[in-house]
Amino acid sequence: MALVVICGQPCSGKSAAAACLAAALCSSTSDLTVRIIDESSLHLGRNDSYKDMVVEKNLRGVLRSEVDRSVSRDSIIVVDSLNNIKGYRYELWCLARASGIRYCVLFCDTEVDHCREWNTKRQEKGEPTYDNNMYFDDLVSRFEKPDRRNRWDSPLFELFPSRDGVMESSPVIAEAVSYLTKKVDSKTRDVKVLQPTIATQTARTTEANSLYEMDKATQEVINAIVEAQSCGLGLPVNKISLGPDLPTICLQRSVGLPELRSLRRTFIKLAGQYSLSGPPPPADADSATRMFVDYLNREISS
Repeated sequence: MALVVICGQPCSGKSAAAACLAAALCSSTSDLTVRIIDESSLHLGRNDSYKDMVVEKNLRGVLRSEVDRSVSRDSIIVVDSLNNIKGYRYELWCLARASGIRYCVLFCDTEVDHCREWNTKRQEKGEPTYDNNMYFDDLVSRFEKPDRRNRWDSPLFELFPSRDGVMESSPVIAEAVSYLTKKVDSKTRDVKVLQPTIATQTARTTEANSLYEMDKATQEVINAIVEAQSCGLGLPVNKISLGPDLPTICLQRSVGLPELRSLRRTFIKLAGQYSLSGPPPPADADSATRMFVDYLNREISS
């Protein structure tokens, strides 16, 4: 249904904004599924996750993988993390586009001095914080502010936690909820549902199963031809039966294993290309076998 990317400086009020947004979404629609993905939900600590560039890069990869597994047209996923690099926000936008769902960015615009003050207060309370000031200052200096002119930062909803606070009833939260839950029809202009392209379209599970069945069925046909020709002791084998309700392989000549492998690779490639613009490959082994045998009979006899 939607992917919401929360971004901001460390200790800028992002988690509070994510919680308020999730609560407001659940209040607006009773049957709505909302999930917050953050470091703590993956059992990752702040200090360990940002102690150096390599670990931070791994963290982004883990978060991205979890988002990729979770996005769907039936739920709203809220990514509560720094999301401080525009290239990373673009990757998340691509995941949303591949799933054909809505997307938006919620930016907590808080002054750095307030962020540092809030981090200190959390330390005094024993709450999760950035213990090392070096980590904190480094993250602050590398933050890339979102720009609504970029499609991966749009639409952009801006909160000012240090000035206005963050509440479930905040006008910006209400505006975001309206955007995420508004019904869309052909006349809707103020809500954009991203449309997947061939380059970003997520492979359907049924299609993956179809390719597996096709790979298995075509290999069994190749094995049957090789076995029949080996049993013929070098003599030509004109017809090979694969079983009841399946077509017969008609060979006009002996066919070597290299040629059979080449024909199989070409057939699978053609079937995959056709599935991009048409229906997926056959989902059962018998249908895949029939298609491959017809292809072989046509190619070998030509």
